[in-house]
Amino acid sequence: MAAGTSNYWEDLRKQARQLENELDLKLVSFSKLCTSYSHSGTRDGGRDSSDTTPLLNGSSQDRMFETMAIEIEQLLARLTGVNDKMAEYTHSAGVPSLNAALMHTLQRHRDILQDYTHEFHKTKANFTAIRERENLMGSVRKDIESYKSGSGVNNRRTELFLKEHDHLRNSDRLIEETISIAMATKENMTSQRGMLKSIHSKMNTLANRFPAVNSLIQRINLRKRRDSLILGGVIGICTILLLLYAFH
Repeated sequence: MAAGTSNYWEDLRKQARQLENELDLKLVSFSKLCTSYSHSGTRDGGRDSSDTTPLLNGSSQDRMFETMAIEIEQLLARLTGVNDKMAEYTHSAGVPSLNAALMHTLQRHRDILQDYTHEFHKTKANFTAIRERENLMGSVRKDIESYKSGSGVNNRRTELFLKEHDHLRNSDRLIEETISIAMATKENMTSQRGMLKSIHSKMNTLANRFPAVNSLIQRINLRKRRDSLILGGVIGICTILLLLYAFH
């Protein structure tokens, strides 16, 4: 019986690892699809003609997006089912001595599932936002082109509209890059603040552990404060003397 339950657990772990590997590959391809959709939209947006090519590319990428999203959702559902089976196994009355180790393994697989689910929803939301923005920009460009070809007048104003449209697209891209840089800077500063807090805590611990060092640091601080007061007093007296000399 023990050998059978052990084989069942190992089979579940093998299934979980296989699904996790498949999900990892699918999510990488899914992220690349989102990136390529954004870049192709940026390149196609700068052309004045060949309107059919972007539409075909966008339609093909949309179908690929929907297909990959369904496949990833199915893999996530299957991995969730395997994790549920592993949870049922850990709560069974078979091997209580190994329950802690099994729970640790189960928690690791749950964390991986949660990370993959979060990454999928984040990439999907980014792709949807990019696609909606591209559709909006394409609609604006189409209206401008329609106005330009239909009226045949005021071409200068139309060109200005197109330039302003491209400028807005570039500004939007720069804003996204700036936000990404700001977020990275924030994370770096948070990490540095944690390091400084750790160093300060260690210094306090060292000072409390060695009273002589703490006393020496206090004397150094008092001497620095006294020297600062003396220097400030000398500077003040010199300033007063210079003013008296200047006005007399």
